[in-house]
Amino acid sequence: MKRTALLLALAASMLAATPAAFAEITYYRATMSGPSEAPPNPSPGAGIASIIIDDVAHTMQLNVPFFDLLGTTTASHIHCCTVDPLTGTAMIATPLPSFPDFPGGVQSGLYTRTLDLTDPASYNPAFITAFGGTAATAETALLNGINLNQSYLNIHTTEYPGGEIRGFLVQSPIPEPASWAMLGVGLAGIAFSLRKRA
Repeated sequence: MKRTALLLALAASMLAATPAAFAEITYYRATMSGPSEAPPNPSPGAGIASIIIDDVAHTMQLNVPFFDLLGTTTASHIHCCTVDPLTGTAMIATPLPSFPDFPGGVQSGLYTRTLDLTDPASYNPAFITAFGGTAATAETALLNGINLNQSYLNIHTTEYPGGEIRGFLVQSPIPEPASWAMLGVGLAGIAFSLRKRA
């Protein structure tokens, strides 16, 4: 009986500790469209970017699918930090003239990349200068702007050089499926162990 109670207490502590174990990973989403641009435009283009920030490894993982643009792509980047959340414009925070190896000259595509947030090359030099002069202070400013919904990702095209589609980065409540799967396997193992001993 004591062994069963101990295993149940262990399972409960695993559940309670799960958010802390993954606290350094934060998920964001940017739903991009023409009407969300500044100024708004009637582009049918769209995309839902997912951004994963690991503040322990100091990385930003980008997964940016986009489609149905009217023009062909010329650049894409994250801007930060607007005065008010979810509105306005801001300077380019990430590399110029575009994310490294972003697909150019296309109307649809997928961009995936992981940026090292400790590397000055991951930022617009003017952003580093404006926010303290180092990659560390630029990282702090960018992550703060993202957390406050004052950062947006956009894609520039030949049809809309100022930006055809954009979306503000907002925290996504959906964790990575693999994290839930690992927790489920662990709990199933505990349940199996309890059942076998009973």
